[in-house]
Amino acid sequence: MKSLINSFKFAFEGIVNTVRVERNLKIQVLAMISTVILGVLLKINEFEWIACISLFGLIISAEMFNTAFEKTLDYVNEEYDEKIKFIKDAAAGAVLVLSIASAVIGLIIFIPKIF
Repeated sequence: MKSLINSFKFAFEGIVNTVRVERNLKIQVLAMISTVILGVLLKINEFEWIACISLFGLIISAEMFNTAFEKTLDYVNEEYDEKIKFIKDAAAGAVLVLSIASAVIGLIIFIPKIF
């Protein structure tokens, strides 16, 4: 049981530490909080909440994976390397694609409720 509790403890430490250090993750968390407030004010339905919560989890996770890739690659090789740049850019691009898709889904959910 202690190892299970430690696993959760370390995972929460990972979330807190990453949010504390990563600017883009702070932006994503702020967007998530803003979306939750807007969702409550506009009374989105349960399916819309499911979409929003799923996207929150995907984006935050993707941003954390991206950070893990970047930190690992920086640790492995401190010198500039074109191959490492490609990997980092691809990971960042994946987060951007997911963020754009999420923003479009957000617009689909919220624009009709605003107007």
